[in-house]
Amino acid sequence: MSKVKSIIFVCLGNICRSPIAQGVGQRYAKQNNLDLDVQSAGTGDWHIGEPPCENSIKVCKQNDLDISKQRAQQVTIEDLKNYDLVVGLDDSNITNLKKLGAKDVLKLGDFGFDGQDVPDPYFFEGFEGFDKVYEMIEICVENLIKEKC
Repeated sequence: MSKVKSIIFVCLGNICRSPIAQGVGQRYAKQNNLDLDVQSAGTGDWHIGEPPCENSIKVCKQNDLDISKQRAQQVTIEDLKNYDLVVGLDDSNITNLKKLGAKDVLKLGDFGFDGQDVPDPYFFEGFEGFDKVYEMIEICVENLIKEKC
């Protein structure tokens, strides 16, 4: 495998989980002087152009990370061809990516949580649980980059 230069993290709407993964990945790459393009997208189109959800912004801010300038986008067939690594945050996202034609999709939970899905906090009541989702994403993203990049 050639050197990984780009990663795209994909969840459902690109407003909760994948923006966190993008922010964590960008910060980790910068801190470690890696030439790595880290982006995120959603399989759905409901939130295109919107910033991350308020609770994702909040949990990131609590962890000294600003994701407020990100904007949701829908993953494209071109993205699947152009990014070295395509990473789904749960089994449903991976199924949708494969339907789009993705061949080698990684699952984020395979890099620290025994293949667990990263739960979608969009459906949580209030803020509770976002800290656990952030922690899971941070561990898995860092492990993924250490292993693959």
